[in-house]
Amino acid sequence: MLWFVVVTWLCNLNCRYCGNEPNPYGEPTWISYDLKELKSFISRDSEPIIAFYGGEPLLAHKTIIWILDNIPAEHYVLQTNGILLRRLPPEYLRRIDTILVSIDGVREVTDYYRGEGVYDAVVSNVRYLRRIGYSGDIVARMTVSGSSDIYRDVMHLVNLGIFDHIHWQLDVFFDAPPHRYDDFSSWLRQYVKGVDLLLDFWFNELSRGRVVGLVPFQGILKILLLGNYVKPPCGSGQTAFMISTSGKIFACPISPSEDFLVGHIARSEPRELPGKIAIGPPCTGCEFFTSCGGRCLYANKTMLWGENLFYEVCRATKHLIRRIEGLIPKIRRLVSDGVVSWDDILYPPYNNTTEIIP
Repeated sequence: MLWFVVVTWLCNLNCRYCGNEPNPYGEPTWISYDLKELKSFISRDSEPIIAFYGGEPLLAHKTIIWILDNIPAEHYVLQTNGILLRRLPPEYLRRIDTILVSIDGVREVTDYYRGEGVYDAVVSNVRYLRRIGYSGDIVARMTVSGSSDIYRDVMHLVNLGIFDHIHWQLDVFFDAPPHRYDDFSSWLRQYVKGVDLLLDFWFNELSRGRVVGLVPFQGILKILLLGNYVKPPCGSGQTAFMISTSGKIFACPISPSEDFLVGHIARSEPRELPGKIAIGPPCTGCEFFTSCGGRCLYANKTMLWGENLFYEVCRATKHLIRRIEGLIPKIRRLVSDGVVSWDDILYPPYNNTTEIIP
């Protein structure tokens, strides 16, 4: 299973869509339990994946080093804003299989949401990763909000040539109301048009033998071809859980609230946790449930923007799934003709914290 280990809730940025609240729901700012308890708990999972999470996890780089040295895992993942990457010695950075770096697109958009100078710092540090011989998967993890232009911003990151994959998550449902949009419905229509352009670009590049690492397209294609056995696709509440700084275990990594509490590392067994909190209506009655998986456990349970806007986002998701479905026969032909391979297209190879559905 995937374990989001929150090493601190503190962050060194104050992004417009986050707010930097270091003590959510009264959880300690730093880890307050004995790390040996964490080791004992994770050792009872036969195939653990550890994702270092926060806050900004690199503020607790010494804790990350201890975990890397003392708690074996199938894979290690780091979600970071990218500012403090050089805090980890190169030999430890190279032991992490996937590093997800937050960057929202062009300099103007990234700095508007994350702070002046963030874009340049992130790009510089990702290039540093390459210089020290990092050979893992570097993922640009975008938050897409009211000032974003999805086609412009994704293409900018593609053309930088420093990321293996790009994933974006819509800034929806995590707070209320949708105050970062002048007119969310109009913005969403433009977003859908931009995603269509990106999908056309992605398939055209496939036809030339180049697999551009755009996670939503690759991940949805994998679900459609192989079957989505995890709902939601991120695995929250089923194959993925967050271990907070108190040792409490939550079904969703973004919400350490009692509504998502499923256990504690000192009192729970990993095998007992899946299914305690699961996707429910209206998603479970939808014809797209097997391919969308409910998209987001948190959104499904909270409905912070109300049903009307919830369904607007659903329609955008359904449109994307239909478009990728329509490309499957053409992609099969490309593979059978040896233009591209399934190994290169289908992604991710393991749950590396990319949520798949934007």
